[in-house]
Amino acid sequence: MECASSNIQFSSKLTSEQVLLEKLLFKQYSSWNFLSRKEFTIAINKCNNSYSPRPDRISWKYLKLVIRDDECLDNIVNIANTCINLGHWPLYFKVSSSIIITKPNKVVYDFSKSFHLIILLKMLGKLIEKVISECLQYHLIANNFIHPNQLEDLKQCFTIDMSLFMTYLIQSRWVKNLQTSMLAFDIT
Repeated sequence: MECASSNIQFSSKLTSEQVLLEKLLFKQYSSWNFLSRKEFTIAINKCNNSYSPRPDRISWKYLKLVIRDDECLDNIVNIANTCINLGHWPLYFKVSSSIIITKPNKVVYDFSKSFHLIILLKMLGKLIEKVISECLQYHLIANNFIHPNQLEDLKQCFTIDMSLFMTYLIQSRWVKNLQTSMLAFDIT
């Protein structure tokens, strides 16, 4: 009897991570759709042509010309979908070049904080990552895997959204005759 009661006590003290996992177990299974030509076209059209070429010597401007050819675009889409299906990111896309740039107005350049490190990845890999990132974000939001308060780094979520949310919180507490205070700061 003692073992049974101690198990019940133990299971009632779930960590927040375990509670979250329990909630996720009851979510409906959703499948991942194949990436489409349109998603690649939209993603590359958002890219700025003035970025410097990457280690593979390909610029966004050149990649935009390549993607105009239907056969090339189909091959890129097939590469991306195959990477997702296999759960494998080829070594070719992982190879990078690093550039070290000195920060201006530093008295001494003996410390790593005196430099900026820029890492350049292969351009085709960057394009595929952009498309996967956009699709993944859409998929997560559409299936309610993102908490409504998560506003940072999400598309269509701006300072205005946070202001509206804060206004809602304040007004909902006013209705209950409660006072609200707020401390806001930016960590950089």
